[in-house]
Amino acid sequence: MAKGLTAKQQAILEFILEYVRVNGYPPSIREIGKDFNIGSLRGVTVHLDALERKSYISRSNTPRSIKVVHADFQTPSQIALLPILGSIAAGLPIEAREEAEDHIPVPVGMVRNAENAFLLRIRGDSMIGDGIVENDLVVVKPQPVAQNNDIIAAMIDGEATVKRFIKDSKGVWLHASNPKYAPIDFKREDAKVIGKIVGLVRDYSGFAF
Repeated sequence: MAKGLTAKQQAILEFILEYVRVNGYPPSIREIGKDFNIGSLRGVTVHLDALERKSYISRSNTPRSIKVVHADFQTPSQIALLPILGSIAAGLPIEAREEAEDHIPVPVGMVRNAENAFLLRIRGDSMIGDGIVENDLVVVKPQPVAQNNDIIAAMIDGEATVKRFIKDSKGVWLHASNPKYAPIDFKREDAKVIGKIVGLVRDYSGFAF
């Protein structure tokens, strides 16, 4: 038994470790409660609070945020757990959202050493020529600048969109890969780069996320 833990705390810790090993991301509080026949969320959080006080786990105020941090249980991870920060238009710009809806595991290689990488859900069809379609999740590497021909997430007048960043003799533009959408002039005070698109996650079984 891990030092300083009760039998129930040990069992919950082992459940979290096994869940992460099998699924690549941590269980929810409800899933822990269901497995241990604990009828209330508070009943689960009492045990999680104890594990956190004893430095076995850490948590934040977002779903599936349990992380085993004790040195005795650290192994090299091949999974990064990224937050979904809402929807972004591949079409006309839509309002950006900043709160995390959920967290999705992705291979660490897809993140490409990007600190604070996150996911945005695609709405619209303007990037279908680049294989980005409705309901895809794009992996965004936060950065304030872009190179010519990068696919980026951008903010225009407080609204967000995904497009290809193009510089030419006539100016700076956001180009769709669907010919029905006209280029958007990007050389304006209310325009900024949110980040570069470095990966894509797609669920072929019905867009479960």
